[in-house]
Amino acid sequence: PDRDPDAWLTDGQVIEAAGADLTVLHTPGHAPGAVCLYDPGLGTVFTGDTLFQGGPGATGRSYSDFPTIIDSIRDRLLVLPPETEVRTGHGDATTVGAEAPHLKEWIDRGH
Repeated sequence: PDRDPDAWLTDGQVIEAAGADLTVLHTPGHAPGAVCLYDPGLGTVFTGDTLFQGGPGATGRSYSDFPTIIDSIRDRLLVLPPETEVRTGHGDATTVGAEAPHLKEWIDRGH
């Protein structure tokens, strides 16, 4: 990029956007600085490339790490209420409750 960010996001920080209070969740794995944005009032988490319907985001790049993304999903996302809507970076939305039962199969398949 031609310029530095205006500000860095930090884990636990709350940012306001369009009337929503979004809590920053540091979720490394797809990329070291990856974050998800969670608004409990909306019952929604925006997961970008961390979690999709059917599994974790890609981890085949030199800066990505599969065990790390699994830790992020297990420890930061699957602990949210099961009815939390997951808005992904690509594809269809899902819920935490729909994805949580599949964690072991994602670990077993290794991607």
